[in-house]
Amino acid sequence: MKKTIAIIFGGCSSEYEVSLQSASSIIQAIDRDKYNLFLIGITKDGTWLHYKNELSKIAENTWMEDNTCCPVMFSPNRVDHGILLFEKDQIKKVWIDMAFPILHGKNGEDGTIQGLCELAGIPIIGCDTLSSALCMDKDMAHRVVKASGIKVPESYVLQNIIDENIIYTEAKKLGYPLFVKPVKAGSSFGITKVKNENELIPAILEAFQHDNEVVLEENIYGFEVGCAILGNEDLTVGELDEIEVEDGFFDYIQKYTLKASEIHMPARVEESKSKEIKSIAVKIYRALGCKDFARVDMFITPDGEIVFNEVNTIPGFTSHSRYPNMMKGIGMTFEDVIAHILDLAVKE
Repeated sequence: MKKTIAIIFGGCSSEYEVSLQSASSIIQAIDRDKYNLFLIGITKDGTWLHYKNELSKIAENTWMEDNTCCPVMFSPNRVDHGILLFEKDQIKKVWIDMAFPILHGKNGEDGTIQGLCELAGIPIIGCDTLSSALCMDKDMAHRVVKASGIKVPESYVLQNIIDENIIYTEAKKLGYPLFVKPVKAGSSFGITKVKNENELIPAILEAFQHDNEVVLEENIYGFEVGCAILGNEDLTVGELDEIEVEDGFFDYIQKYTLKASEIHMPARVEESKSKEIKSIAVKIYRALGCKDFARVDMFITPDGEIVFNEVNTIPGFTSHSRYPNMMKGIGMTFEDVIAHILDLAVKE
């Protein structure tokens, strides 16, 4: 029998628009002979709606204007194993076999949706609640990875605005330039590369607009590479990619426009170094409890040292996204990747 998958897109996140593009690509790639899809869109203000019309309206961000949309929610009753659909004066129950959150950033990639699904007894495609929350928290992820024997950047965490003298002292220890980041935010929102002391406090205030914790992090000289990983017990590791940025860092604009940056796939590293990087990426994937798929990002210093940056538990799945392109580097089409992810979920 066909499995029914709840595809969840949109969300209360600054990465709402990216989610629409990723969801459109994934929905189009799913084999409808094997799976029934139940589409759930979450508006920017947090309204959950069942959507069942043209796929193009999702990418265009007009899906919520469709008059066939109706309110929907997960049933917390595990016996229902699914969705409560509010149609006119009726509440209908819809059985869901699995949920596939395609939500980037806060309120989607951070364990919130995953926890809701686990409470409802619905299996999740992708990382579970703990792994999602852990990977989203830059400080905690670095602590776990460091405990696994992998180098991470030196940092200092602020939980509120404290004495400026302490901030300046800690920043001086890290050295300039340094990065100021929200501890829990995606797509580089709220991140500033601080070049001197005068830029420090404004950057911290900006980061606090996105989270209640802010991290000061040393600048790692070199370049960034990514490693796409697919699987659970047996892992498929994609080709490495490399980010080349003309100036600054790989911020939101660069990630989605590539105006002043370029992505090289495969990464311009020797084969022996590539194997080493992939091996460490797998170790990070395991240490953080990742499941089904994730992208591990690392820095390579001029001396060839590998330094952990972050893990994206729901990486972008747009036409130019890094994760599917790295898998393409080992011969997997976009459709192959999605089919493999769903096969893993069915097997579980």
